[in-house]
Amino acid sequence: MIDAALVRRLVDTQFPQWSGLPLRLLDPAGSDHVIYRLGERLSVRLPRHAGAIGQAEKELEWLPRLAPRLPLAIPVPVGVGEPDFGYPWRWAVSRWLDGEVATVEALADSSVAAVELAEFLAALQRFESQAVKDLTGRPLADRDDETRAAIAEAGGVFDATAMTELWDAAVRAPGWDRPPVWFHGDFHTGNLLTVDGRLSAVIDFGGLGIGDPACDLTIAFTLMSAGSRAAFRAALDVDDATWTRGRGWALTTGLNAYTTYAATNPRIATQTTRQITEALIG
Repeated sequence: MIDAALVRRLVDTQFPQWSGLPLRLLDPAGSDHVIYRLGERLSVRLPRHAGAIGQAEKELEWLPRLAPRLPLAIPVPVGVGEPDFGYPWRWAVSRWLDGEVATVEALADSSVAAVELAEFLAALQRFESQAVKDLTGRPLADRDDETRAAIAEAGGVFDATAMTELWDAAVRAPGWDRPPVWFHGDFHTGNLLTVDGRLSAVIDFGGLGIGDPACDLTIAFTLMSAGSRAAFRAALDVDDATWTRGRGWALTTGLNAYTTYAATNPRIATQTTRQITEALIG
C-alpha cells in the first residue's frame, strides 16, 4: 500500500532537504501513479504497478531537454528516488505545476486552444530524434486482438459495426513513412492543465517515445468538437492516413479504458464514451 507514511519515509530518508515539507495526496490521480504534493513547489509520483515503471528515469533524461523547445510548460524532474521500505520501484520528485485539469466544458469549442495544442505537438515533433534508442512506439496493429475483443464486449453500448469499420480502416491505412518523430504517447484531456481558462501545461510523459505521431491525435477526440478539431488538424497539417490512424488510436485507447473502468468509475465512463463517440464521427 502506497500511503502517506510510506511516502514520508521515502522522502525523508532519500531527500532530507525536503523532510520538513508537508505531504498531501492528490485524488483522483491517474491509474498508473500515486501522486502527492510535497510542500508548495514539488510533487512526488510513485508507480502503482509494474507497467508504469521506468517513467522517472525517462522523464529525468528527456524532459529538461524538451522543455525549452515547447510552447507549454511541462514537468521539470528534480530527483529520482530508489526502492526502499518494501516499495519496489524507482519514483520521481518534480516541480509542481499550478493549474486545473482541462475540461471539455471549457475548451471543446475553442479553436485557439486547439491550435495551441497543434503547435505544441509540432514543436515536439521537430525535436531531434535520430539518435534516440529504446523509445520506439508500439504499432497500432499490435493492438488488433485486444481491440476487436473490446469491440465485442462494448458492442451493446456503442455501434459495433461502426467501430469495426473504423478499426479496419485504421489498421489498413498506410503507415508513417517519414523519419520517426517524438510523441507524448498519452495526449488526452486529463494530461492538460489550464490557468484562468487557458492552456498552461502538459503533464505525464510516461508514454513519451518516437515513431508515428498518430497516437497523439487522441486529443482531438477527447477534448475537441467538430469545429475546433478541424482547426487543430489544419494547424498540424495532418494527412488522411495519419488522421485515420489517429482515430484508430482514440478508439482503441477509449475502448480499453471503458471496458476496464467504466463499470466502477463514472468519470472515466463519461470521458471514454465521448472519446469513442467522437472518434466514430471523425
